[in-house]
Amino acid sequence: MQQKPILIVGHKGKTGSRVYRLLEKQGIPVRGVSRSGQPAFDWNDPSGWREAMAGCCAAYVTFQPDLAIPAAEGAIRQFTELAREMGIEHLVLLSGRGEDGAQKAENIVINSGLEWNIVRASWFAQNFSESFMLDGILQGELVLPAGDIPEPFIDIDDIAEVVVASLTRDELKNRLFEVSGPRAMTFEQCAREISDAVGYPVNFVSVPIEAFIQALSKQNMPEEMLWLMKELFTEVLDGRNSHVVNGVEEALGRPATDFSTYIMKVVAQGEWRHEQVEYTEKF
Repeated sequence: MQQKPILIVGHKGKTGSRVYRLLEKQGIPVRGVSRSGQPAFDWNDPSGWREAMAGCCAAYVTFQPDLAIPAAEGAIRQFTELAREMGIEHLVLLSGRGEDGAQKAENIVINSGLEWNIVRASWFAQNFSESFMLDGILQGELVLPAGDIPEPFIDIDDIAEVVVASLTRDELKNRLFEVSGPRAMTFEQCAREISDAVGYPVNFVSVPIEAFIQALSKQNMPEEMLWLMKELFTEVLDGRNSHVVNGVEEALGRPATDFSTYIMKVVAQGEWRHEQVEYTEKF
């Protein structure tokens, strides 16, 4: 009998795409869903969820834009209840460290009556190369409302491996893995290490949160994302998550990937080739 597929919610995202590829390499059937895919999956439109879940045995769940937003709790509750109804037996939820909204979502999954895993992650190292900080790196000036609070940035290749282990190894079920990189670094330290590796200056500039949000607003960022950015750079990045945790080693039996190794991978892929870009906003 053919094995039922594992559902990957957000299979085009940073972690979902990696989880999808790793499971495929192991010969495990997967069904990736997203807003633009078929079947379509949209967190703001539950009408497509049933078709997305049909016939799946487990699911890897990433919520967009972030579990910190107030709407996440209700959406995760609705998703979990439908998953149980549709015969899904195991949920793996990507969560964030130090977020009240994320902890509420975690509790829903843990108390769902299904088998579960929580992968509670630090800030992604790949935010410097695949997300909102990439332009600053390429411009040589990383402007953020962050001071000297250190963060143990996690390589999301590690997250993907922990998720796959959780989905495929019975002995790891019903456990929370809190994952981080092996050392805590400030954004300025990260910029300095990247600068040393890419061969052009990458300067870090700290700005007040109000100026940062105002500039994003002028770029027509949605209100929900403006709220999230303020939450992440004030409430979450306040030192509560600066300590290193060992969830990667607990799940995989090896140390977490260091930021320097992440840098070498990105340089080898050519993601930080220097581009001269005019600044569109002044903080």
